[in-house]
Amino acid sequence: MNRREFLQCAAILVSGSSAAQLGFSLNEEQKVYLATAPDFNTTPVNYFTPLQRKIIAAMVEVIIPRTDTPGAIDAGVPVFVELMASQWLNEEEAAIFNAGLADIEVRIPLAFGSPFHALVPEQQLEIMQALEDEASGSPWYDFGNIQRDFVSDAPFICQLKELTIWGFFTSREGGSQVLRYDPMPMYFDGNIPLKQNDSSWLTVL
Repeated sequence: MNRREFLQCAAILVSGSSAAQLGFSLNEEQKVYLATAPDFNTTPVNYFTPLQRKIIAAMVEVIIPRTDTPGAIDAGVPVFVELMASQWLNEEEAAIFNAGLADIEVRIPLAFGSPFHALVPEQQLEIMQALEDEASGSPWYDFGNIQRDFVSDAPFICQLKELTIWGFFTSREGGSQVLRYDPMPMYFDGNIPLKQNDSSWLTVL
């Protein structure tokens, strides 16, 4: 099984969706893996240093902060990101991710006097927006660029945003308290108008 096939299995394990719902089919090896694999989100991981763990937690919380609904930390996204960084990124992706995280770890204290996680929210947001501006030329930002494989040469901030969104909306908190979930709708309607403040639906949790 190659890495992309493992990623497909990971998507199923963390979301509870079927392969058909996610738009791909499984080979025999993937079926055997899924039948025997443990719960991915409970897998022990020790990839980041304690400081890096604090930085990642603060950064994902900037991307999805707690409001009247859970934030990224509430949904366990920091652990999800560490698992994905340690097990699922390929060599090229991991090199970009690790370099980006190391840059935040070293450069931010020099520029701001404190590590990222110790800064006030306004400073954290300023740094994240600067990272976005620096990466804005990446094809990752192409309009409608959502139904595709992970972009291997995407800048660090893009990787982090994608893993954060993926981890959050495949979590129980994101799926049941931000998206709407009806386990037994009893009918199919593919054209339900959304009201101004309606969120999208989650089909399977």
